[in-house]
Amino acid sequence: MTKKAILKIVVDVWMTAALLFLMTYNMLGDAFHEWLGAGMLVLFLLHHILNFKWSRAIFRGKYTAYRILQTVFVLAILLTMLGSLISGIILSRHVFVFLGIDGGRSFARTFHLVCAYWNLVLLSLHLGLHWNSMMAMAKRASGKPSAIRTWVLRILASIVAGYGVVAFVNRDIGSYMTLRTQFAFFDYEEPLFLLLADYLAIMGLFVFMGHYVATALRSLGKK
Repeated sequence: MTKKAILKIVVDVWMTAALLFLMTYNMLGDAFHEWLGAGMLVLFLLHHILNFKWSRAIFRGKYTAYRILQTVFVLAILLTMLGSLISGIILSRHVFVFLGIDGGRSFARTFHLVCAYWNLVLLSLHLGLHWNSMMAMAKRASGKPSAIRTWVLRILASIVAGYGVVAFVNRDIGSYMTLRTQFAFFDYEEPLFLLLADYLAIMGLFVFMGHYVATALRSLGKK
């Protein structure tokens, strides 16, 4: 595995971890949330620099169903990440306070909320589209393939995805994404690890969905 490939994996892992902790917002405080959001922006930019070859080829070659979906997700993520950045700067009380922005906070708070939950779903789906590549790297690193290990991992992934459905409903994520609820509610007596576990399961659900949609589209393309 090349150094660039390793760096890509490290950046993606850190982005996933940052996204997970960003979703806990009030549980960890405003300052931590803002600095982590700024770090997420840096990682996002680094991710695109490392994948510049893909971006440069966006207007070249044939567009299969898989490539169309991949491109739509990338563009949608770009929009929601920009929305998170702009609204986050307007709301900032720590990192970007030197800008002295006072107006538009009410709209920015609502926009920041909806962008955050769409980021959660879209980035997880995007990760799912590339899950085959990540698993291929893991198989090469682990050496000899194992049918038992493969099936154990599939069963665990199905369990995580199943619980992700429950967590998605219980956390009312759909209401935040569609602005039926405009304020995020947190139970401050709930242990942080339970909140993180739920959001991790929700991410797992959409990674699972993205992976199998990508598998179906690749099969369709071959036929």
